[in-house]
Amino acid sequence: MLRAARTSGSELGKKVAGIMDRGDLVSDEIVIALIEEQLDNNPNAPGFIFDGFPRTIAQAEALDASLLKRGQKVDSVIRLCVDDNVLLGRIEKRFVDEGRKDDNPESFKIRLENYNKQTAPLLPYYTKQGKLTEVDGLADIETVSESIATVLDIHSGVNEPKRVSLWKRIFGTS
Repeated sequence: MLRAARTSGSELGKKVAGIMDRGDLVSDEIVIALIEEQLDNNPNAPGFIFDGFPRTIAQAEALDASLLKRGQKVDSVIRLCVDDNVLLGRIEKRFVDEGRKDDNPESFKIRLENYNKQTAPLLPYYTKQGKLTEVDGLADIETVSESIATVLDIHSGVNEPKRVSLWKRIFGTS
């Protein structure tokens, strides 16, 4: 969503681009506005999967309030657990392979500091609500995918045939 806003060419998108290029977090106000726009534009969606959101307690509380107004709630939060050094290696590889400006060691260091300061407090926030599941992000792609699908199944009541269909729509593979 942020990358789409970034490439949109809009004033908001230009702000998002500058913030992301520095490795900083996009403000809660901007992110919440983008999320609410998605919720409003998709009123009949059976649900949403937010990747990398919320990143702060304030965002989590704003999301909860926004969903409550719509008669919805956060069902599940999945944390992919990966060692910091592995993440740095992946980002360096992605920078070389894809040339993304925000994928460099300096931006990673800032992102990691921001994560520890602002996002890590979400872990107890969602743990207390019984919504947090941790998945080993170092496992092979199939195992990670299956672990995520299992969490989604538990919280959505989706049966296997529907999950495969949903999985294909989201990830383009079964």
